[in-house]
Amino acid sequence: MPRTRAAVLLVALTLLTGCTVHVTGVPTAGNVEHNGPAGPVPPGLERYYAQPLTWTDCRPLIHDDQSKATFGNPDARCAKLTVPLDYAKPEGRTITVGVLRIPASGERRGALVVNPGGPGVSGMVAAVSLAPRFTRTRLGESFDLVGFDPRGIGVSEPQIRCLTDAEADADRMEPAEDTVAEVEAENKDYAAKCAERSGGADVLANMGTRDVVRDMDVLRSALGEEKLTYLGYSYGTRIGTAYAEAFTGNVRAMILDGAVDPLEDPAQQAIGQAKGFDKALDAFFAQCTDCLIGDDDALTEAVEALEDNPLPVGSRALSASDVVTGIAAALYDDQTWPILQQALDGLAEGDGAQLLLLADLYLGRDQNGEYSNATDALIAVRCVDEPRITDRTEAERVADEIAEATEGSFINGTEPPLPALDVCAFWPAPNTSEPHRPQVDGLPQVLVISTTGDPATPYQAGVSLAKALDARLLTYDAVQHTAFLQRDPCVDDVGVAYLLDLTLPAEDLTCQG
Repeated sequence: MPRTRAAVLLVALTLLTGCTVHVTGVPTAGNVEHNGPAGPVPPGLERYYAQPLTWTDCRPLIHDDQSKATFGNPDARCAKLTVPLDYAKPEGRTITVGVLRIPASGERRGALVVNPGGPGVSGMVAAVSLAPRFTRTRLGESFDLVGFDPRGIGVSEPQIRCLTDAEADADRMEPAEDTVAEVEAENKDYAAKCAERSGGADVLANMGTRDVVRDMDVLRSALGEEKLTYLGYSYGTRIGTAYAEAFTGNVRAMILDGAVDPLEDPAQQAIGQAKGFDKALDAFFAQCTDCLIGDDDALTEAVEALEDNPLPVGSRALSASDVVTGIAAALYDDQTWPILQQALDGLAEGDGAQLLLLADLYLGRDQNGEYSNATDALIAVRCVDEPRITDRTEAERVADEIAEATEGSFINGTEPPLPALDVCAFWPAPNTSEPHRPQVDGLPQVLVISTTGDPATPYQAGVSLAKALDARLLTYDAVQHTAFLQRDPCVDDVGVAYLLDLTLPAEDLTCQG
């Protein structure tokens, strides 16, 4: 994979495939609900916590086949939540957060707010995607299912934007830069485009998890919920952890599935993810007895052949970085391994169409060549969430650490990372968080789910998060990313009982996949 994007892709491996929508049409008249304020209201934020929500038909948001699957759901209703851009200046500029709700089918007991991860993935899309499994459980009878697009993402406005569609296509085709100066020049240019196209440094400064959890507490109140019931997947576990720390007394129940370790720095996360995906790739090859590309060496050779000569696919081409991205997309779940085998067999025979499609889905490129802002949003959020490295000596130390820990890794690439300052070093806004042990005294016991063969958020991250939150840990023995409401009745029975009745097993337990 090209060196300049290696670190970004390693972080992006937590990204779940989703689509970001562009608002078109005029919303129809809707049902106005005024349920807030509910629960504690921070001083100065009364008008936000007490705001009514106008629920409208979601169909005016449809703009292509992907969004039709979300906003064409007849049970879904959509609304816009108004929040301050900067919570330190609540009387200043406001922004909006997109919200989607699928009402409970029976006697309503509350709302379950869900976030699918990323950062950069639409929670509105995730809610509709989760609905068929959700409604088949007792949860669907008693809880509204609510998904929101975190600030800057999806139908929320303003949107985080860095690259044009043409620039994103071109970026995937670029060969690896050879020098630190070339990498840093590209990273500096990317950061400048993000500021220019997203509305300025003040917008980017307020796009991190710190502010998303404040929005989620406003949403809790506007929904009329005294306490929050929350389901967070992948990066959504970071949102849940940060919410539990900021609003400990406002938590009713939380399931945090596919954990981000709150104690790890970005380098440790990158190393863990590279090892996790390599482990999943090894497991794929071990069960693939008739693959035309059957091991790491053969795959590396195939990828290296594309570094200077991308494979034509119609009017486009498959690059080396596209192959890595497409493989990563298919490694999230062993149920998609047959698709991966077909894609790699195609590559061996000179056909890159299926791998290119996998990479497009992962990167949010639709059939019209338009990209979601998922990758841009991921980078923007991480640059204000994580400590940044601006010292080149430190950058060299971290590059050496990653190279040593991931030597021989296919996902991490065949070339060691250059000791260049990354995009975040040039970000026009400061970071707002650091790795730390969350302070959650008084938090009711929550449920953490961690999967032994999770490639994107390794198992030990869930162990660490459960310990940090004094949570009950459910171990799922399988190869996939996240588990609740996926397909395993053991996991689902535990989670449903907890969300409904706040009952947890007496001790940590394991479910066999």
